[in-house]
Amino acid sequence: MSNVLIINCGSSSIKFALLLKEQNFRIHGLAENLGTPEARIKGVTLGNQPVDIKIPNADHKEALEVGLSRLANHKPDAIGHRIVHGGTLTQAELITDEIVDVIRQATPLAPLHNPAHLVGIEATKRLFPDLPQVAVFDTAFHQTMPAHAYRYAVPKFLYTEHNVRRYGFHGTSHAYVSERGSELAGSFKQGGWLTAHLGNGSSTCAIWNGESVDTSMGLTPLEGLVMGTRSGDVDPSLHRFLEANLGWDIYKIDKMLNSQSGLLGLSNLSNDMRTLIEASEQGNEDATLAIEVFCYRLAKSLAALSCGLPRLDGLFFTGGIGENSAYIREKTLGYLPHFGFNLSVDANNNLKRGTEGRIDAGTGPQIWVVPTDEEGRIAQETENVVNGIYTTKKTEQDAVVA
Repeated sequence: MSNVLIINCGSSSIKFALLLKEQNFRIHGLAENLGTPEARIKGVTLGNQPVDIKIPNADHKEALEVGLSRLANHKPDAIGHRIVHGGTLTQAELITDEIVDVIRQATPLAPLHNPAHLVGIEATKRLFPDLPQVAVFDTAFHQTMPAHAYRYAVPKFLYTEHNVRRYGFHGTSHAYVSERGSELAGSFKQGGWLTAHLGNGSSTCAIWNGESVDTSMGLTPLEGLVMGTRSGDVDPSLHRFLEANLGWDIYKIDKMLNSQSGLLGLSNLSNDMRTLIEASEQGNEDATLAIEVFCYRLAKSLAALSCGLPRLDGLFFTGGIGENSAYIREKTLGYLPHFGFNLSVDANNNLKRGTEGRIDAGTGPQIWVVPTDEEGRIAQETENVVNGIYTTKKTEQDAVVA
């Protein structure tokens, strides 16, 4: 298989990429501001030629048709869909009517994302009816967590009858980074590692011998760390307090926690860490506090997740913030001196942005920056599923012939 098309339908945007293996090149694009007059598709095609197409008021379906029609000439061999929530599915799956039903049934657990994923599946099936399509689930990597890590301390029937439990997210990123990082460290998929995926959405994960044993996100991507606009962990009674004292309904509370909190809420300025660091340097106290809360809560999460590891071999930073902000890496590790991390300030500050490299001083647990490659991981899993299916079919045919 040479060309795999990756589709990632979000709530208001669509990312797509066509991985051309023979040319070792990726055509990629982003359809953003969907449903508004500013809707457009931006990206890069062969020869690094920029693409910028205005699609005023286009919805997901229209944007996909415009974007995918331009890729049809490159003849993808398979399509991989990033799916945020797959319930308890443990691996990537060939998309069938049954798998579509599973994605649809998980919609209450990811109401902003799963409906958009279904639109993407429908559009690609219509445009490429003969191609195998694979669903790669954010939640699948974390299905190796033990019950004591994924169960909530709520009445059992909520779990047995309504699937209320911790699922975890960013699985494709944590899987890729832990594999690549442990390979760089000379112990491929062996030992105990912590991963920190830090971006507008952020999560941590504890990985033992290549398997997730705990993670910071839970039933939904709201649990855990402070994020760009998401609060992360708060007292569950906050909902009752806001309802009783401010008259807020559950929808207003949910919107506040998901889209008006986190770095944006703390700083009252921005959800972008780069903006906050710049403002902090200019004396903005709210921006300074937002950064401090972010780093402290991140360190606190890493320390807690280490309880799931028999041994701590090291830490991998990834995601837009994790890969590019030496300042955030140093500040976070400053809260963890008792773990024996020995950061090399020079290696940390001199590492080129967006590149992989080791940034510890050579003693204590290793510290690495490993740029994530969710597209590459999705393509790999898509190829594995398709090859597995075709291998099985060929074996069955050979058996019939014999």
